[in-house]
Amino acid sequence: MALPSGACSKWDIREKVWEHLEASGLAEFPRPVRGRIPNFKGSFQACCSLRELDVFSRAREVKVDPDKPLEGARLAALQARKTLLVPTPRLRTGLFNRIVPPPGATKEMLRRCATSQGVRDFSVPVGLDGKAQVDLVVVGSVAVSEKGWRIGKGEGYADMEYAMMVSMGAVQEDTPVVTIVHDCQVLDIAEELLDDHDLTVDFILTPTRTIQTHCKRPKPQGIMWHKVSSEMLGKIPILKTLRSREKQAGKDVTLQDEHPALANTNRATISNKKVMAANTQPWAAPGSAPVGSDAVNPKLEGSATITTVYVGNLPGSLRVSELKSALRELQVIPAHLSWQGAQHRAFLDYRDPGAAHRALASLQGLSLGGNALRAELAKNQRSKGQGEINSHK
Repeated sequence: MALPSGACSKWDIREKVWEHLEASGLAEFPRPVRGRIPNFKGSFQACCSLRELDVFSRAREVKVDPDKPLEGARLAALQARKTLLVPTPRLRTGLFNRIVPPPGATKEMLRRCATSQGVRDFSVPVGLDGKAQVDLVVVGSVAVSEKGWRIGKGEGYADMEYAMMVSMGAVQEDTPVVTIVHDCQVLDIAEELLDDHDLTVDFILTPTRTIQTHCKRPKPQGIMWHKVSSEMLGKIPILKTLRSREKQAGKDVTLQDEHPALANTNRATISNKKVMAANTQPWAAPGSAPVGSDAVNPKLEGSATITTVYVGNLPGSLRVSELKSALRELQVIPAHLSWQGAQHRAFLDYRDPGAAHRALASLQGLSLGGNALRAELAKNQRSKGQGEINSHK
């Protein structure tokens, strides 16, 4: 699979992979794969190769992410009678759950334990004092290079999980990291796209290949508090405990928005992204209608014409800050955002039609909070007054 010509961002690569998996018929449940660690045809076959790795044979405790394409890896660990640790979803209730099959579990029961439902039904929380000692880490990826550079789905949880494991003493510098992907997800990735908090991988398993990367780039050495926001700290309770412990140990635990210089840099970055979003050529939005007067709100202060994008099917649990974070990551920050969370929708106003079309292409089908978003150019949504829409119920 060829990447777009010219400079590629992480999001360009993610989009290309998701699009290719869907268009080529390689995508598997859950669909759409956009916004996810994608499941693919042959994922179970790729997972079976894990058994052939010496690092797996030697491992006693294996941490495997909860993504669907890694189900076979979780099963392999259970069948080999290894201790299986699975991160809690979005780290809301801790870091790990240990999967404990019932005594005398049959092959069929082990298969069930490896599923997402089984992870919920047969798990025991592992606290910070649980003395976890992880011998092997298995993560999902959206894209990965043969050099070991990894790109996730953009939320940073795998990187944060690893950093937290370092902080807990659960992994060492030489703890191997494996990722399992389709062959088409193995791409050339420019090293300059990597940040110092990005997790690299030592082995790549695909349906047809086992690749040892011999990656020399250092893995994260712990939690980089200057890159953690107060918002993230609020979402991940275990982070607060780790921060308190590291503060008592005399470490600098100043957060991103508590550090004046970094906070200013962050604001400048967001400001630059606004400029980028306003000046970037639009992505082709399949089936989207041309921008017309019914998709325009001329009343935004001091503006000429405004193109509005409707975003629907927002999960009830989603907060406006989470949508804003996704828009920043996608580099499609609107001039104005109208949040209608109770109605599971939002309206994004853009001064530049190109930016609006780019937002449309970026948001359509994006998975947030487990929901695939619906994005369209706004057409007469407010013709019956604020909060009333015709075509987006």
